[in-house]
Amino acid sequence: MYSQKLNDAVHLIDLKPMGIENFIASYVLKGSKVAIIETGPTVSIKNLLAGLREMGIKDEEVDYVAVSHIHVDHAGGAGTLLHHLPNARLLVHARGAPHMVHPAKLWTQAKQVLGKVADMYGEPKPVPEERVMVATDGMVINLGEEVEVRVLETPGHASHHLSLYEKNGGVFPGDAAGIYLSRFDVVVPTTPMPFHLEMALASLDKLIKTAPRKLYYTHFGQTADAVKKLRTHATQLKLWARIVLDGIETGKDMATIRERVLEEDPATKAAADFIKGHTMLSRGVIMQNIQGFVEYFRKTSPVNLSSKTHT
Repeated sequence: MYSQKLNDAVHLIDLKPMGIENFIASYVLKGSKVAIIETGPTVSIKNLLAGLREMGIKDEEVDYVAVSHIHVDHAGGAGTLLHHLPNARLLVHARGAPHMVHPAKLWTQAKQVLGKVADMYGEPKPVPEERVMVATDGMVINLGEEVEVRVLETPGHASHHLSLYEKNGGVFPGDAAGIYLSRFDVVVPTTPMPFHLEMALASLDKLIKTAPRKLYYTHFGQTADAVKKLRTHATQLKLWARIVLDGIETGKDMATIRERVLEEDPATKAAADFIKGHTMLSRGVIMQNIQGFVEYFRKTSPVNLSSKTHT
């Protein structure tokens, strides 16, 4: 089984890339029309299609495919998926759209950053330009039967990042709200280069102001207490920022900064052993996140890192 019904409008499909469960999710919203949120990588498209079949959705019945951003674990499979969905259009940020049509540069960068992991995910295939629908902040996609989503620009993790707000109180935050590890009920950051802290915090503010009841994480699954999760994550990002900035100013090496993060961030500490043993998360995710903060501070002036959480 790949699909799971979360409520009358929303289903989750566990994409199980390379057989890894509970790591990357696609979400299917169904009214009189059908939308898929997140494609995952190329390697898992066969599982996404299997999930649609489990739900009784025919390929030609899908109207929209939306991606939060164009990193290959979220959107790498878009071209392959649309080949199977003859009536679907791809909803993507304007900055990401050209890379969906011509993915060669995206693939080169993915291999440089991810190394062997990129090959595991699979090469992205082009999306026909006429099937690309550029998303803008505030755009509403009405799927009928009281099901609709509103586009929210939420940069920080990536400059071309989108989240989607579902009118019944759910938010699909992509990577704007971190990675959710349900077995510990904690969120850990995802802040690889090029990361922008001020934008990320502003995006969390924006999501909080929608007053969501649920979050539907791409990595991975749904959770209630949505506003609390978002506020806690904002505090967490500020904590990491203070630790990294202090490390830079006092000449600490990356390993020392990592140890301090594990000591002071209870969420990351709780999940540290799990991350270490995870097929994908173990591949430097904590160090990549720290490096994202390091590069941010090298390029910008430090932001106000008071302990007060954004509201």
